[in-house]
Amino acid sequence: MSKSSNNMAQHTATIDRICATAPVIPVLKFDDAEQALGVSTALVNGGLKVLEITLRNDYGLTAIKQISDALPEAIVGAGTVTNPEQYEACIDAGADFIVSPGATTKLLEFGAQASIPLLPGVASVSEAMAGMELGYERFKLFPAAVVGGVDMLKAIYGPLANLKFCPTGGVKPGNAKDFLSQPNVMCVGGTWMTPADLIANKDWGAIEALALAASQLGQ
Repeated sequence: MSKSSNNMAQHTATIDRICATAPVIPVLKFDDAEQALGVSTALVNGGLKVLEITLRNDYGLTAIKQISDALPEAIVGAGTVTNPEQYEACIDAGADFIVSPGATTKLLEFGAQASIPLLPGVASVSEAMAGMELGYERFKLFPAAVVGGVDMLKAIYGPLANLKFCPTGGVKPGNAKDFLSQPNVMCVGGTWMTPADLIANKDWGAIEALALAASQLGQ
């Protein structure tokens, strides 16, 4: 096995372990340390130890470092990563894995040789096959509800049964179990555990309760 192939095999195994930790990965955007630590602590206490901290604003990298330092039991992913420069910055901030909304060849090639794994976003069979050419077998299906949802996953499973997905985008409590019941779904990503009003009111207890309910969806 070549060095690159060995690295990708290790990455796949790491993603599998991460996604087996909890059925739902919260997708998060924070504005300050109080939000980042309050919400993340509540989610981890509720049983959701894998967190995707997005780079949707300038605070994202800082939040990744703060949460990684303060909550060593958490598995911190960096989301909305779109280029190698961001990828490197997230590694430096302490991220455990990288998530992208889509995938360019440049990003896929960088992820294949990086020290932490990439869960690349795909919205079509062709995009998944392009990832397969570089050794990827684990993907984020995004935006899941828009591109066909459960029906698409069922269709993909026939010809590409070796692939597994984390559907994100339009996944909610009402349909999460449908996604999770598919043989090619590892876990799902969602935002419903962290409503804006609960964050604004700093109601960490309510967020923990939502996390606890989400953590039991795969049972």
